[in-house]
Amino acid sequence: MRIEELTVRLRTRSGWEAIELGMALVRRHAAAIWKPWLWLTLPVFIVLNLGAWWLDMFWLAALLMWWLKPVFDRVPLYVISRAVFGSVPGTRETLRAQRQWGVRTMLHLLTWRRLSPVRSLYMPIDLLEGVQGERLGQRRRVLGGQAYGTAFLLTLICQLFTVALVLGGVVAVLVYLPQDLLPDSMQAAFRIMAIEWPVWLHLAWNALLWAAVSVTEPFFIGAGFGLYLNRRTEIEAWDVEIVFRKLRARLAAATPILLAAVLLAGLPGQAGAQERHGGPRPTVPTEEAPADDKPTPPTLPIVFGDQRVNDRAFRDAADRAYEDPLLDRKRTEGSWERRKKQERKKSDFSLSDNPLLLALANVFAFIGEWGLWLVAGVLVLTLLATARYWWPWMRGMSRAPAPHRDGPKVEALVLPETLPDDIAAAARALWRDGRPRHALALLYRASVESMSARAEIALPPGATEAECLRASRRMPRAEDRQAFALIVRVWQYAAYGQRLPAEHEFDALVGELQQRYGWAS
Repeated sequence: MRIEELTVRLRTRSGWEAIELGMALVRRHAAAIWKPWLWLTLPVFIVLNLGAWWLDMFWLAALLMWWLKPVFDRVPLYVISRAVFGSVPGTRETLRAQRQWGVRTMLHLLTWRRLSPVRSLYMPIDLLEGVQGERLGQRRRVLGGQAYGTAFLLTLICQLFTVALVLGGVVAVLVYLPQDLLPDSMQAAFRIMAIEWPVWLHLAWNALLWAAVSVTEPFFIGAGFGLYLNRRTEIEAWDVEIVFRKLRARLAAATPILLAAVLLAGLPGQAGAQERHGGPRPTVPTEEAPADDKPTPPTLPIVFGDQRVNDRAFRDAADRAYEDPLLDRKRTEGSWERRKKQERKKSDFSLSDNPLLLALANVFAFIGEWGLWLVAGVLVLTLLATARYWWPWMRGMSRAPAPHRDGPKVEALVLPETLPDDIAAAARALWRDGRPRHALALLYRASVESMSARAEIALPPGATEAECLRASRRMPRAEDRQAFALIVRVWQYAAYGQRLPAEHEFDALVGELQQRYGWAS
C-alpha cells in the first residue's frame, strides 16, 4: 500500500465523518464514475428488458438488475480506489478492467454474500486486498469491528433514499398533469394497475428503478470505501506512519548539510592540534577506512544476511497478530478482588442510627402494605355516593335494542330509451309530479345529445361530466357552451349534493335550454 501517495488527509475519524469522506471522493470524481457506469449498466438494462418483453416477465428484468448490483459496484470502487492515490482512470481503462478485475469474488458476492447488510464495507476487502479462505474471514472480522453498525445504517439509509427517488419520480408525473385531468387520470391509472400494465408502463417503471439505483449506488460504495480507509487508519496507524515517512524524508534531505556543518566545525580544532604537536600526524590507511569513496552498503543485508525475508515466519507473525483480542469487535474483562473486613464494616449502614429516616421508612412501609386496601375502599365509597347517577344507566343496558329503522328509500332513475318529442314539456311534467331528479336527468341527457350533435363528436358510453364539458368546448358559439355548463352544474348539485333548484330557477333553465338547442315545443 503506497500510503505516501494518498491524496486525502489521513486521520482518525468517526464513522459518519468517514462516510462523508467517501461521498466527497465520489462527488470529486463524478465524471470518471458515472460515464463507465452508464456504458456498463445501460446495455445490460436494454438486453434484460428486451428478454423480459419476449418472455412477458418484466418483473424478472427489474429483479436481475437489482441482483447484479455487486457487478456494477466494481466501477465506482475501481475509480475511487485509484483516484485516492492520484491516478484517476479513464472510461476505457475502467471498462477494460471490469473484464478480469474481481471476477473470482463475483460468485461469492452474487450468492451467499449478496444480501449482506455491510456489503459496501466488505467489498474493498474482497476486491482490493485479494485475500482468500480463512484469512479473508479474519480480515472481515478485524476491519468490521466498530464500523459494522455504521455500515448497516448506511445500507438502510441508501435504500430509503432509493425508495424516495422512485416515489419522487412517480409524484413528478402527477405534478405536471393538468388539474382538471387529474381525477380522470388517477381513475384510469388505478384501472390499468388493477387489470394489466401495458408494455410502456412496465418499461417506464423499470427505467425509473434503474435511474434511482444509478444515483444512489456510487455514493453507497464510496461511503463504504471511506469506512474501509478509516478502519485501516485506526488499526494500522497509517497517519502515524505517514508522519514518520515525512520526518525521514526531511532528515534525509538535511543529512548532507549537517555532515558538512560538522566537518567545517571540526577543521579549525584539528589544525590547532597539529600546530601544538609540531605538525600533522602521518595517516595509515586501514581496512576500516578505505581510501576510495565507495557508497555505503545498505544496513538490512548486513544485519539479517540472506535470511532477511522469511515468508513462513512472516505468515506466523501475521497469524499471531490476528489472534490479538484487542482487534476483536467485542471484549469482556473481569476480575475478583477480596474485600477486607474493615471495609465491609465501614460500608454497613443502619436506619436505627437516624430516627428521622427510620420514621420515614415506616411511613412508606405502611403505605406499601395497606395502600391498595385504602385505594379500594375509596373507590367503593365513591361508587356508592354516585350510584344515583350511573345506576339508571346500568339498568338501561339490559333493555332490548330498539328496532332498526330502514333508511330513506331513493327512487332509482329510470329514463326512456329514446327522448320524447317535447323535451321541455316532459321535464316540466316530471317536476310537477314530484320527481325533480328525473326532470333534471332528462334535461342533462337531452343536453348531452344536443351538444354532441353540434360539436360533431361521439362520446363513449358512460362518459363523465368532466369529459362532456371538455367535449362541449368544440361548440362554435359561446352561449351554447355556457348553457351546457349550467345544466352540468345544476345536475351535479342535484345528483351528488342533494341540492335542487327552486321552481322559478327550473323554469328559467328549461327555457334557456329550449332556446339554445332548439327543442320542439
